[in-house]
Amino acid sequence: MSQKPDVTLETLHKIFTIPESEDSTLGQIEKKISENLLGFLKEHIVSAETTPANLERMFREFKVPEDPVFVSEQAEFLLNNVVSQSVHTASPRFVGHMTSALPYFMLPLSKMMIALNQNLVKIETSKSFTPLERQVIGMVHHLIYGNSTMFYKRHTQDHEVALGTFCSNGTIANITSLWVALNKCFPPRKDFAGVSEDGLHTALQEYEKDGAVILVSQRGHYSLSKAANLLGIGKRNLISIPTDDRNKIQVDVLREQVLRFKQENKAIIAIVGIAGTTETGSVDPLSKIADLCQAEDIHFHVDAAWGGPTLFSSTHRSKLRGIETADSVTFDAHKQLYVPMGAAFAVFRDKGDLACIEHHAEYIIRKGSRDLGRKSLEGSRPGMAMLVHSGFRIIGRRGYEMLIDMGIDKAQLFAKMIQEAPDFELITKPELNILTYRYVPENVQKVLGTASYEEQRRLNDHLNRLTVTIQKEQRDKGKNFVSRTALQPVKYDRKTINVFRVVLANPLTKEKHLLEILDEQRKIARTLMRGESWSKTGT
Repeated sequence: MSQKPDVTLETLHKIFTIPESEDSTLGQIEKKISENLLGFLKEHIVSAETTPANLERMFREFKVPEDPVFVSEQAEFLLNNVVSQSVHTASPRFVGHMTSALPYFMLPLSKMMIALNQNLVKIETSKSFTPLERQVIGMVHHLIYGNSTMFYKRHTQDHEVALGTFCSNGTIANITSLWVALNKCFPPRKDFAGVSEDGLHTALQEYEKDGAVILVSQRGHYSLSKAANLLGIGKRNLISIPTDDRNKIQVDVLREQVLRFKQENKAIIAIVGIAGTTETGSVDPLSKIADLCQAEDIHFHVDAAWGGPTLFSSTHRSKLRGIETADSVTFDAHKQLYVPMGAAFAVFRDKGDLACIEHHAEYIIRKGSRDLGRKSLEGSRPGMAMLVHSGFRIIGRRGYEMLIDMGIDKAQLFAKMIQEAPDFELITKPELNILTYRYVPENVQKVLGTASYEEQRRLNDHLNRLTVTIQKEQRDKGKNFVSRTALQPVKYDRKTINVFRVVLANPLTKEKHLLEILDEQRKIARTLMRGESWSKTGT
């Protein structure tokens, strides 16, 4: 039987005060990570796929262990069972999701942040972290809205107002922004204390409205549906507006829907424009949406969780023209600002908007205090702003510009490679650094263009199954990874087709990696199609 540590006050005291020795398992892990992170990941993350069912069997125990184990034993367990079966998101061949490699400096700074264990809900548990977070929010606000120097000198550290709030992710930022929009739509008047106090049912009665809706394109993020649910508006009242052949919201249809809901006497809580859709990276015509919102007095929210950092690029920032007129903006830091998971912003054009969701308690977030928790959805939060601040200083605007430009250039290069390959079909061209495509044998491509409706449908059904299988097999091989989604291209009469989805934000990804991805997909496809009669169409 292996030796177990004693459970005494002395041993408990040690784990709070004495670090593991350098030659311990944990000490060796820490050394390897600090000296060669990519080498550590390559060594310990296995490429062989283990099924989710097998992994679940390893974690079925539901009782908290009665007796403790040594730190080294737990470290070995994590290496063998968790690290080995995690995902190598830093790999230059991992191009399927919005998760990338991190700068090395983020590791020791994250360790420092964890060691300090600050809680940003209250200045008494964060002190210098509070003004630092306000400064970071001010920087993001300036990037989006570009107000005068005097504005930021006056308001960045003014605890009576707020330029935005730090959030754990884009979902929280979207919910916060729409929460503000709802409260602004039904403010207090006379005996009505406002929707925040009296609720949506009473608010609709007070303002004599027959319902409330939020409008967004069909490419809107699923967090908006969560927001509609949580705010009591209802998921059915999140109205999906169709997109054009470039996956951008159709503003003429949006305008028609606005008029329709006004005629139906429904309150339009907000219109959401997207700056970088999750599936295709498309940017809605923000200026046109802004004009409509201004004309109809509707809250304009922009979900720029992905595309927001494009504002760093002098070459590409014009693609987000109109974002500076938004009432609120969601902006993720843990995507294209290259900080660890858990950092985003909800930023507001009007410094007073967050007052409409302000909360207080006598033991914390008191009225008039400097506590950031007064004007945020979340309570306890870590000091992630320190990592964003560090990225801003160490990488700088010019560095982020280079990273953004590199990603967009790489996406355009990959799109060109796909277009020049006779057996691949580019489905959506990259506006930013996301694109979609699929494998289509050359002879099938020739037939698809002139095929009858039924023949086209039959071939696309085969291709849909092929795309899913290629993506799964490539993932299971463990060397390369692209994700997949389903789109309804105008080219195919809005019929659903399965496509590969690629996100090119990792600065370590090179042209050779992209060539290898296509080559592996081609080999998998040819093996799968061997003997398939449909693939010989046109020969």
